[in-house]
Amino acid sequence: MSAAPAHSGPVGVAVVGAGVISSEYLRTLGHFPDVRVLAVADLDEERAAAAARTHSIPVWGAPAAVFALPEVELVVNLTVPAAHVQVATAALRAGKHVYGEKPLALAPAEAELLLAEASRRGLRVGNAPDTFLGAGLQSALRAVAAGHIGTPVAATTATQGPGPEGWHPDPAFFYQPGAGPLFDLGPYYLTSLVALFGGVERVAATAARARERRTVGSGPKAGRTFPVDVPTHVSSLLDFTSGVRADATFSFDSALRRIRFEITGTEGTLAVPDPNTFGGPLKVLPHGTDAWRELPVRGRTDGRGLGVVDMARALRTGAAHRASGGLALHVLQTMTAITHSAEHAEFRPLPAPIVPPEPLPEDWDPRAATLGNGSSAT
Repeated sequence: MSAAPAHSGPVGVAVVGAGVISSEYLRTLGHFPDVRVLAVADLDEERAAAAARTHSIPVWGAPAAVFALPEVELVVNLTVPAAHVQVATAALRAGKHVYGEKPLALAPAEAELLLAEASRRGLRVGNAPDTFLGAGLQSALRAVAAGHIGTPVAATTATQGPGPEGWHPDPAFFYQPGAGPLFDLGPYYLTSLVALFGGVERVAATAARARERRTVGSGPKAGRTFPVDVPTHVSSLLDFTSGVRADATFSFDSALRRIRFEITGTEGTLAVPDPNTFGGPLKVLPHGTDAWRELPVRGRTDGRGLGVVDMARALRTGAAHRASGGLALHVLQTMTAITHSAEHAEFRPLPAPIVPPEPLPEDWDPRAATLGNGSSAT
């Protein structure tokens, strides 16, 4: 591979981090003609090679070797949270745009330095989650805009369960800084809330940790214990600059599995799909009735990678990409403020407002080949 980087046509992509989540990205991205996955990298090069063979990707190796490939324009960073900034910074310094898994960084100051590095180099940063670009949340945005519940007043969300150690073969990182239920699951809910209502103005929260150690429940490490270094139950209150209020609970301590996302408006209540998925259902309960009515869900349910193809198209057209580093920074600032509020028992303000991303056109199609002929796909 020695040709100069392309500035038209499909965007060359490298995936760094061949862990559990990489298989979903690699599967999905393989269906999008506006991106070409050229390489997979991992510190464990055998794991990278296995992923490359499974998904018919031509190159694999260590991250530094993949960053040196001139055809790679965009690096998809799927490493563990503690490595997000280090890997993203290395990619930027190699001249690559970066789309990363959540969270953007472990702390807002690190994220701000990362975004400043990208800005100095004229590069872009995107970040998961991109589930808010799926059919379920985009249909919810349209339902709110269409006035199905009148003016939004408040939202209630909850994600509760026993934690990922029952199914994940190496779950210790879920209980380290940068994870826990708030940082692992919070981005799905908070990103969706910001897309719906705009930026968060201030937060208040409480938090608890049920156990000091947990036990791996499956895979080769089953039966081993590991320390819990973060809160495992977080309850928060959020005030948005738009005037909407929300309460949000994130828990790895519940035997009862619960997903809840409801928006209360002046004319009814909207039951929003699980923001960690891309589909429906979407239901409305108008005031004065006892029966929920299902609303149409239109859009994409392809899976993780919608944000990557939206960003790739934006690189060619100059448009803003939706799952942006700025949005991810605001969500990180919100989660950090929630953590600080729980520690200090006080409301915590957010540093700056943010404009929510533009909704996707209802007919937006990531499986369309739009870049080979110079078409715009905003």
